[in-house]
Amino acid sequence: MASTDPHTDPLPLTTETGRPTMDNPPDDGWKHTGVQVIPGDRLDTNTPQTPGMNRAAAVTFARTGAQKLWAGTVKIHADAKTGAHHHGHLESIIYVVKGKARMRWGSKLEFTAEAGPGDFIYVPPYVPHQEINALKDEELECVLVRSDGEAIAVNLPDVVPVEKPEGVRWVDPTHANLPEHTHEHQH
Repeated sequence: MASTDPHTDPLPLTTETGRPTMDNPPDDGWKHTGVQVIPGDRLDTNTPQTPGMNRAAAVTFARTGAQKLWAGTVKIHADAKTGAHHHGHLESIIYVVKGKARMRWGSKLEFTAEAGPGDFIYVPPYVPHQEINALKDEELECVLVRSDGEAIAVNLPDVVPVEKPEGVRWVDPTHANLPEHTHEHQH
């Protein structure tokens, strides 16, 4: 009998799309190929690293069979920042767990915004950006989700940041007519 270990075998091919369905479940009845809980102390740190940051993968094709997502954590050391880069065709979502994130983006990193615990950051495809830990004495902890399992990071060493970036406040296009909400993080 074939193995159904999700850590060593891809999901069995049972449909035209190659994925099990409700009408055509895998041989194990979803026991090992269904929901998977990845313990926080079992994340994979064998990922591309950037000085001042520590990335750890939770959900990848190799670990879970995920075909359209990558998820993990990133910790940015106190007072550290990345160089300018983008992630190709991937969309990224960053959820701030602890600390204060400062994002800069644009062709010359001319725009900036900050995020704190409970905030989400969305980074569209190909947008040049830089992540910064805005606190000098506290690590920044985030959860990161990308729209594909590929690890794409295109460094942009020729980007020369403007000296004073413009602050940008997010406006929800679906609720643009509502009163402004002020959002400050206390640290």
